[in-house]
Amino acid sequence: MSEKKLMLGNEAIARGAWEAGVKVSAAYPGTPSTEISENIVKYEEIYCEWSPNEKVALEVAIGASMAGVRALASMKHVGVNVAADPLYTVSYIGATGGLVLVAADDPGMYSSQNEQDSRAVARAAHVPVIEPSDSQEAKEFIKYAFDMSEKYDTPVIFRTTTRIAHSQGLVELEDRCEPIDIPYEKKVAKHVMMPGNAIKRHPLVVAREEQMSIDGADFPINRIEMNDTKIGVITSGIPYTYVKEALPSASVLKLGCVNPLPKQMILDFAKKVDKLYIVEELDPIIEEQVKSWGVECTGKEIFTVLGEYSTNMIKKAILGAELDIETPADVPVRPPILCPGCPHRSTFYSIKKLGIHVAGDIGCYTLGAVAPLGVVESVVCMGSSISTLHGMEKAKGKDYVKNWVACIGDSTFMHTGVNSLMNMFYNQATGTVLILDNSTTGMTGHQDHAATGKTLMGEEVLAIDLYKLCHDGIGIENTYVVNAFDTKTLEELLKRETQREAVSVLIVQAPCALLKSNKPKPAYHIDSDKCKRCGMCMKPGCPAITKAEDGSISINATMCNGCGLCAGLCKFAAINQ
Repeated sequence: MSEKKLMLGNEAIARGAWEAGVKVSAAYPGTPSTEISENIVKYEEIYCEWSPNEKVALEVAIGASMAGVRALASMKHVGVNVAADPLYTVSYIGATGGLVLVAADDPGMYSSQNEQDSRAVARAAHVPVIEPSDSQEAKEFIKYAFDMSEKYDTPVIFRTTTRIAHSQGLVELEDRCEPIDIPYEKKVAKHVMMPGNAIKRHPLVVAREEQMSIDGADFPINRIEMNDTKIGVITSGIPYTYVKEALPSASVLKLGCVNPLPKQMILDFAKKVDKLYIVEELDPIIEEQVKSWGVECTGKEIFTVLGEYSTNMIKKAILGAELDIETPADVPVRPPILCPGCPHRSTFYSIKKLGIHVAGDIGCYTLGAVAPLGVVESVVCMGSSISTLHGMEKAKGKDYVKNWVACIGDSTFMHTGVNSLMNMFYNQATGTVLILDNSTTGMTGHQDHAATGKTLMGEEVLAIDLYKLCHDGIGIENTYVVNAFDTKTLEELLKRETQREAVSVLIVQAPCALLKSNKPKPAYHIDSDKCKRCGMCMKPGCPAITKAEDGSISINATMCNGCGLCAGLCKFAAINQ
């Protein structure tokens, strides 16, 4: 009897990649894709790495594929934007060893700044898309994706969503296959995408898509489940599970390959049902194509383009059912907040005290936008804080940005911030950049990066020195390192450097409070006899400090990390360890 195991979708993808014989995996951490690499690293046959960004990750996988082995690149949907440059071109190049890009979309924006639909990117790039509906399919379909990649000489996008990535299901485990490494061949016309070669490759891409559309009816991952023909549904991914629960007697065309669509298979299915619905989360990617073929169907007329779907929503939309749903409990709102002992809190408190505005970035420190700190005033994408500040200066002049700083984390700085900093320096800008160095990629679960000194595979390596990179490498004379909890020195630097008509970099260092290597200091407590209830200690918004109805203030010793920020603010020596 074969072994079965309960697995997250991401864990199943990692298992499937191992079973498929993958030898190289590259990624940048980003929810909901992060756990793929964190599980792949457990398989010693696969080389795996955290790349500095998604573009690099895909390029590493492309190189491995060119060399003749199966390779995987994993990222969240906004990471696909970063990787778009190589993605669009490798569509023309194709694949030697199987090449798969996992694009993890986030309907509902649980941890993202938009609800991008990666299927639209794939259509524009002319890359096929495979989409599973549960953990078992995640494992099996990723294996099929590698076979498809090699059969049709194409990269393949493996699309998942948060619900697939983070839901568990039983997965049947199988042995690893060991594809023979394909010997490298010099193929300038195929691998060198200068205009003269690319123009000859484009017709091959078109022909490939047409052939895959024809072959799609025979793909085992596309299947028709004929039942009552009064209602027919075309669906894919996680919505398939909702459709099966909401409409158990309906006929269903389940698509595992959502680009290119199996046109004839869809046309034949449409003729067999009285009323056809298309159920897909986010954009009407399938619906628009099907309607363009003259097929009468219903989709976004009754379904939203926003967020995740559910069984109840589908029942109501198609059947008009009035559902007896229990009213959710009226629970208090729990907005996200920086952890007790977080060095970002200390930094933002100093910034707020000085009345400085912040161009922000993607990371835990984005929470500096919310109360009670409320200093972050812009967040666009990874690395954008520095470029945003630069644009402000070029629009309004040097004096305007003397009341602004850009704040970016150490991992995000290595991702794309370093390019923006080079741009500021090269174009003779004025602006102060704070690199919030907490020695990890905090927001996605404490992954290492090039400035931490450890690889994904656990190897100790020479860490990139942020000070030397900025001061010696780029040439920014005004580069300083300061402890995040040394608020006096930090405030002095901020006052001075924001008035300088040049580029300044403050590397604000203190490890993330949740790092295993960061041992908490003894907790602080408040001496009620000395406390004047002035509220100064509460201004930074540490969740370990609370105020009772009678006005007394206390520190929760089980939450306190002993950072000392509150003690430094107390003028009455009422807070001690």
